[in-house]
Amino acid sequence: MGHPAPIPQPPGTSTAAPRLRDRLTIPVLASGGILMAVMQTVVVPLLPDLPRLTHASAAAVSWMVTATLLAGAVLTPVLGRAGDMYGKRRVLTAALGLMTVGSVMCALSADIGVLITARALQGAAASVVPLSISILRDELPPERRGSAVALMSSTVGIGAALGLPLAALVVQYADWHTMFWLTSALGALGVAATWWAVRESPVREPGRFDVLGTLGLATGLVCLLLGVSQGGQWGWGSPRILGLFLAAVVVLALWWWQQLRAERPLVDLRLVTRPRVGLSHVAALLTGFAFYANSLVTAQLVQAPKATGYGLGLSIVATGLCLLPGGVTMLLFSPLSARISTARGPRVTLALGAAVIACGYAVRIADSRDLWMIILGATVVATGTTLAYSALPTLILRAVPAAQTASANGVNVLMRTIGQAVSSAAVAAVLVHHSSPVGGVPVPTLHGYLLAFAMAGAIALVACAAALSIPGDEPSGGTRRAGRATRGARDEAMEGA
Repeated sequence: MGHPAPIPQPPGTSTAAPRLRDRLTIPVLASGGILMAVMQTVVVPLLPDLPRLTHASAAAVSWMVTATLLAGAVLTPVLGRAGDMYGKRRVLTAALGLMTVGSVMCALSADIGVLITARALQGAAASVVPLSISILRDELPPERRGSAVALMSSTVGIGAALGLPLAALVVQYADWHTMFWLTSALGALGVAATWWAVRESPVREPGRFDVLGTLGLATGLVCLLLGVSQGGQWGWGSPRILGLFLAAVVVLALWWWQQLRAERPLVDLRLVTRPRVGLSHVAALLTGFAFYANSLVTAQLVQAPKATGYGLGLSIVATGLCLLPGGVTMLLFSPLSARISTARGPRVTLALGAAVIACGYAVRIADSRDLWMIILGATVVATGTTLAYSALPTLILRAVPAAQTASANGVNVLMRTIGQAVSSAAVAAVLVHHSSPVGGVPVPTLHGYLLAFAMAGAIALVACAAALSIPGDEPSGGTRRAGRATRGARDEAMEGA
């Protein structure tokens, strides 16, 4: 197949702008990942006050979190597949644009219906990280790819650690709409920077988009995650929850059957069922569960009233600052993760990360009364999460063809999301079951928190075992050849520019 004729560069045109764009590719993509995580986190400090501010019930307000979760879970694999087909930069820019539009809608309205719709639009940003990782694979040489992918994977934790104290400060000292105006401005800047600094990848997998597969996956995931996220409120044995789980099983089974027979499936299930890919997805689900319990439990524990005997009674701002060292650690340890993956392979890095997460929960069980020990334990868990999350996309990149990296990483992020949703439900169930009244209000006991830590630590050990069972990595020569082929396609397409 012939390539389009190159457009000659006008005489005297400087090459400084393209070189500057190349240098800014990694920072721009990383800032997009951080912004996505910030955007998902900023609503958390608002939740206690939103019923009063929006004149809505607490149950309705909770949908501002649920809508983002559901939309992100559905759109991540869909937009990943669209990126492989139509261009990763184009789809990435669209996802950031939807996130920004949602932020503007939140800034302009106090109607709960509009706010829930806006938060659903922001769920599209969950695809930012897998799309960015795929762009890095296409654009960077192998010697730079590992550290860049590790940094990109860490942006989720970095943004979450930054978003909580930032949002708390804005909510405490300014009108709550100000926070969304700020994120709208940052989102618009991110869209412009991505379009200017990131080159479109020449690696595509053309074909007809699988609309039926998209609808089937969306329906199945909505039923599954809605049941998981609302089980505590509606009752795990209620007809609604049981009906949702039954519908999820039936729809996803039919979807699996359809995907195996589709000429151009949304998700290549034959690739997913290979041990190197499938076990990586299992490890992602388990790691997502183990990681998310840290943020959930730490925030509640340090804010618990002192009358409980263990609580510290901290404000939401102070709580955010307690989680900040974990975000800084994720930024500092991402290069270490890349070096371990280069020397020992990403499955060793993943197993090590899961083991470190388990050690962090052991620290939490040993002492959850002193603030410095709480921060230490949370930071150790964040360190392990950095190692694990940085290794997961590298495992996927080494196991799938270049033309399917966005969709495969999208599925991997989806598995993390499902793990986080299940973690949220499991932790809530444990804490509700182990609570006692303090001042007439049910408050989780310290024993309940310790059980949640033990549960998350045990899941981390299972994730470690899953990582060690992943077959060995492809020899580095294959990776180098793939990198040369990808860069060759890019350079040939841009030759003469």
